[in-house]
Amino acid sequence: MSHAGTPGLPVAVPASPPRAWRLLPWLITYAVAMAYVEAAVVVYLRALYYPHGFAFPLAPMAPDVVAIEIGREAATLVMLSGVAMLAGSERWDRCLAFCVGFGVWDLFYYVWLWVLLGWPPSLLTWDVLFLIPVPWIGPVLAPAIVSLVLVTGGLLLLRRAARGEPFGFPFPLRLLALAGAALVLASFVLGFRVVMRQLEPPPFRWGLFGVGVSLGVAALVLALRKKA
Repeated sequence: MSHAGTPGLPVAVPASPPRAWRLLPWLITYAVAMAYVEAAVVVYLRALYYPHGFAFPLAPMAPDVVAIEIGREAATLVMLSGVAMLAGSERWDRCLAFCVGFGVWDLFYYVWLWVLLGWPPSLLTWDVLFLIPVPWIGPVLAPAIVSLVLVTGGLLLLRRAARGEPFGFPFPLRLLALAGAALVLASFVLGFRVVMRQLEPPPFRWGLFGVGVSLGVAALVLALRKKA
């Protein structure tokens, strides 16, 4: 009987490799292509609003354009979620597929921007990362670190399941991961009012970000070490 998704119980390991593992090449291909589409849209936006190069403070955008951007970001999340749902046959596989797809998409978004625009010039260059529910801001390095953790963790756990090695992700570890995610999110959004007032961003909260990432990595390491 499958116990996938039940707090504290072992994740069921199928007789054959998980569907998400078998479809991993297509999942990654989709994420890379989706990242190009996202980067292309940003190239057009920057040509319109930042003809001399993107920088803070932000240029004002019409409310309807902002609404369209928020809708585009929501649609991107729906597409990544839809592909993850199709890739996985179990709730756990789908979650890991989403982590891998989201991380690859985010990393290659910046790869494509660098190919198309030569931007960012540095990993410490600031960017507007997201708009839902409020603007997220931070150096490019920060979301890149988060995405690397998501991709690495997703691949390691999927590979473990593909090898037939049972593992568990009990409720305490889920809380630890969620606490880390909350701290990372806070490091991105605490300065959103500055962006909306069209001012220079405040210093990034690396301490808060670092603690959040550390909690997430700790949860992953403990999950990998734990025998179901």
